Amino acid sequence: MSTADTGTRRTPGLVPVTETIRSAERAEPAAEDGGSVVAVPERAGGPAAFWRLLRSELGLTFRRPRNLIILAVLAVVPVIIGIVLRSIGAEEADGGMGALVAATAGNSLMLTFVALSALVPLMMPIAVAVVAGDAIAGEAGGGTLRYLLAAPAGRGRLLAVKYLNAVIYGVAVTAAVAAAALIVGVALFPVGPVTLLSGTTVTFAEGLLRILITVGYVSAGMAALAAVAIALSTLTEVPIGAIASTLVLVIVTQVLRMFPQLDALAPYLLPTHWTAFDGALRAPLGDLSGGLLAFAAYIALFLSVAWAKFSGKDITS
Repeated sequence: MSTADTGTRRTPGLVPVTETIRSAERAEPAAEDGGSVVAVPERAGGPAAFWRLLRSELGLTFRRPRNLIILAVLAVVPVIIGIVLRSIGAEEADGGMGALVAATAGNSLMLTFVALSALVPLMMPIAVAVVAGDAIAGEAGGGTLRYLLAAPAGRGRLLAVKYLNAVIYGVAVTAAVAAAALIVGVALFPVGPVTLLSGTTVTFAEGLLRILITVGYVSAGMAALAAVAIALSTLTEVPIGAIASTLVLVIVTQVLRMFPQLDALAPYLLPTHWTAFDGALRAPLGDLSGGLLAFAAYIALFLSVAWAKFSGKDITS
């Protein structure tokens, strides 16, 4: 197959991104000088091109059936949890389950925190890993990475777009779970003042504010995981390899947290901080800065690794 033939080959789901970069370059103003057209490449690589590329990437991500199915499944889980808790009844549950049912039965907003607690350890990371792990490896494996970099997009800009796309998908996953749990909680359980874990009762409006704080915190945790998956995605041309590696790391770190002998290691493990949003359920508001600093450290470290690898990545094959 000739080079010309390869250049015209269309890869479903990926070519529109390449075309967006090229169209961004063509769409920039040009000046006529003595009958010749002079392009302005530095403007073609400006902020407008960056946002066009990001919009195109987001469009592909949120139109892809796989990603939409994942969002739908995660949104259904809080519905199932709410129905189960509603049907059990506090008098039929023992021990910790009874306390959980009682807390949710008395506070409709508590279902949001229960759903996030159940999904954050594994199911939500799977969703983020699928999108972030496919970011660079999917382009390399599909043969479109070299076309993406043929236009003056730049490797740094492309990496930033891929990461922001994964972060926004992580926010969408978190928001979908929280919104579904909130709707079901209001529909199945009493609406009114919310009793926090510290025993303090706050208004329903303040309870909603604490949900927003929790959503922001969990989204930051998913952004940290996206950085890990992006870094792994630059190490391979097989998307499933990057996705599987990310999930293996999540599972291994979750297992390590189960051993008391390794408690000294726990603060350095990313999953340790994912469920630390219980500070939002206390009065005064608990300190979430430790988890946020850990997320920031993971993002800085693994994006640096991703850039170091991607900036020298061979894309000729």
